[in-house]
Formats: sequence, C-alpha cells, structure tokens
Amino acid sequence: MATIDVAQEKLKGLARLLYDQFQNGVVPYIALPSRTKNNIEYSVEDDVWIYGGQETLRSVKTIRGAKTILKTVHMAELLIKEHLQNNRGSTLREVYYISENWDVAKFNEQAESDRLIEDLEIVTGLQREDFHIRPEEDGAAIFGPLRLKEQTRRGEREIHCQEDVGEAGYQIPFQC
Repeated sequence: MATIDVAQEKLKGLARLLYDQFQNGVVPYIALPSRTKNNIEYSVEDDVWIYGGQETLRSVKTIRGAKTILKTVHMAELLIKEHLQNNRGSTLREVYYISENWDVAKFNEQAESDRLIEDLEIVTGLQREDFHIRPEEDGAAIFGPLRLKEQTRRGEREIHCQEDVGEAGYQIPFQC
C-alpha cells in the first residue's frame, strides 16, 4: 500500500502533466492502455492477465474528451483534498453521488465513475485503496478458529472469531 504522500504526488503529477502540455501548446491528453480484448495478455512471470502495449488517448480535442479530462481533474482534486489530506474515504457509490455537485463534470452513471477510478489506478500505478476508496460500505468479516485482541473503552479483550461471535464472524470496519 502506498503512503498518502506517494498517492498525492502521483495525482499531482497527473495534473502537472496536463498543465505542462497546455503551457507548451500541446492539446492536453492522457495515454491509457486500450481496454480491448486484443490488448490483454497473460504474464507468466506474474501469473496474471495484464494490458498489452496498445494505447488509447483521452484528449480535449473533442467535447466528450474534454469532459472526461475535466472529470478526471475533479476526481483527482477530490482524492487529494478530501480523502488524502483529511484522511477520509468513500465507497465507489459515494464517489458517484459526490459528483452530483460537479455541474457539467458530474457522472451520468456509477459505471462511469468506476471506470475513471480504474483509469487513475492505471495511470498512477496505485490501487483505489491508496486513494481511500473502497468498493463496499462495510469492512470485512473474519471467520474460523482465529484469536485476536481488541482494544475497547473497557480495556483489552481477546476474541475467538468462531466461538465468541458465532457464525456471523467478527466484523472489521474499513479504516483509511
């Protein structure tokens, strides 16, 4: 997991890239791996499927491209100012609803904001958790013969995840 400083610097680096392109008379763009079936290949070394070398450009040359870049910049600002600097987080669903206040930059559907988060993961080489974004509202549950210590207001207590909490498991809340 990347530190907050690393995540902020990567997002600021993206903003600097767009700004520098504009200042140098280049139409601002972001290069991303093409998300097509033809651009997915298996990495034997990593034992996972990865994107190949084909790229697609997101550019402000078109209205659609300009809106996408605008949404990307709004998202990066949200992640830096609200999430990382204030040590807060949101679910993917909450990010979609936050955009309702972004006027022309708001997302039309959650799938659009989800894809943009994926784009930021790809461009920065980080994961959404590094931006304090989680997929679900809840945290996680631990099941089975596992013992853990929990600090409560009444002091420390030891919990057996199978015997003490039953079949529901022990809930671990999401924390940034």
